[in-house]
Amino acid sequence: MRILLLGAPGAGKGTQAKELAKKLRLPHISTGDLLRQNVASGTPLGLQAKDFMNKGALVPDELVNKMLTERFKAADVAPGFILDGYPRNLNQAKSLDDILKKNSMSIDLVVYLEASETIIVQRICGRLVCSKCGANFHKTNMPPKTEMTCDHCGGSLYQRSDDKEETIKQRLTVYKNEVSSLIDYYSRSNKLERIPADDDAPVVLESIIRLVSRNNDPTKV
Repeated sequence: MRILLLGAPGAGKGTQAKELAKKLRLPHISTGDLLRQNVASGTPLGLQAKDFMNKGALVPDELVNKMLTERFKAADVAPGFILDGYPRNLNQAKSLDDILKKNSMSIDLVVYLEASETIIVQRICGRLVCSKCGANFHKTNMPPKTEMTCDHCGGSLYQRSDDKEETIKQRLTVYKNEVSSLIDYYSRSNKLERIPADDDAPVVLESIIRLVSRNNDPTKV
């Protein structure tokens, strides 16, 4: 299956996508990871993206679309994939459909993770990021083995400047305005399913897996 995870910042998209990919043995495609990989590898697209990132500007959709186009050509995505981090607005959703269509593919299921503002603020305010490899930790939910040190590469952890309560609430307001059009878009094609995402990650994951199994059942009515 080709599965898209949607949800507000802090809803758990990245965490669930990684675990779901392991369970289903499908590649996890994250636009954030794609950007970092292209930049680290020094690809032509990565070098272009780096110029924008160094200036503190958003990487244009056109570049992200080209990275996704290349990624979807890889052999490992033939059985399906788990996508998160994209699309974030209606224009991106339409671009994604066009990219997939050119590769004779389409999204099968869109899972919208619904988390309350209280839980989102709690999750993001406790988030820690590795300064070297970009791995994510949480002060209480997923603390590192050694305080403020990455378990994977030993890099120092830090809290992003925009992971403060006031900033988070502003980001949520922007997100709600953008996601409404996405929800309508995928609902019209009967691909959207909602999952409550306030519970602990393993509980949410089991709900997603049950949903995927039900949607992947050829005998369902």
